Amino acid sequence: MFGAGSKTFSKDAGTATSFPGGGSKHRIASIELGRRMPDPDFIEAAEAALGSTGAFRRAAEHLEREPGLASWFRRWAMLEQVAITLCTYESRMVPGLLQTERYARVLFTEQLPPLSDSQIEEQWLARAKRQQLLWERPDTAFNFVLEEHVFRRCTGGVDITRELIDHVLEVGELRNVEIQIMPTVRESHAGLDNPIQLLETPKHKWSAYCEGQRGGLLVSEPKEISILHQRCARTRSQALNPKTSRSLLQRMRGNP
Repeated sequence: MFGAGSKTFSKDAGTATSFPGGGSKHRIASIELGRRMPDPDFIEAAEAALGSTGAFRRAAEHLEREPGLASWFRRWAMLEQVAITLCTYESRMVPGLLQTERYARVLFTEQLPPLSDSQIEEQWLARAKRQQLLWERPDTAFNFVLEEHVFRRCTGGVDITRELIDHVLEVGELRNVEIQIMPTVRESHAGLDNPIQLLETPKHKWSAYCEGQRGGLLVSEPKEISILHQRCARTRSQALNPKTSRSLLQRMRGNP
């Protein structure tokens, strides 16, 4: 997460044994990966270890926890903000970037253990902020492949589903957004293992994100990325094309 020149805090650099302030390799790794925030003592010790240039201290001033985002999702959310390509296959629900407020609030209120009103509000505000990427980054290519049944389920009822479909159709009009529907009846399907999220950074480095019930995994290992690329590409080829997908959504809107 932090660095000054070629220096970073990692076990490869030997920091785990020599870092002032008693920072263990696990603590340092957690801070580098964004799982925990650096406390003032750590910031000062890190500043000294990096030569007291002020770089670390200045960088730390811009760090803050993002309310409404799960701790395991924050690194992916940061990568989303700079991505030039984002590909999503989703089989469980309409993904966060495409959700309406009413649809999202139904999902939040159904969580167990229950969320407080303030937590629900924080989660929606964080999601709404992420959604601005679709409009604020017109040069980023967004591709979504969504299972037909995520609409057929009618989460929240018919009115919420129709509003959701209208919103997805509207977003699909953006020139940088491509939405495809995977029909429920499909003899071959490359994405059955799990949802897939892939993104490309401005430096053309690819990352993937795999999410489960209680956590998420950020993937950067080239072999794994290659496998997920193959699955994502095959899934896109097996889904309906954007024009046919739009027609299907319009029919579902009349009778979800």
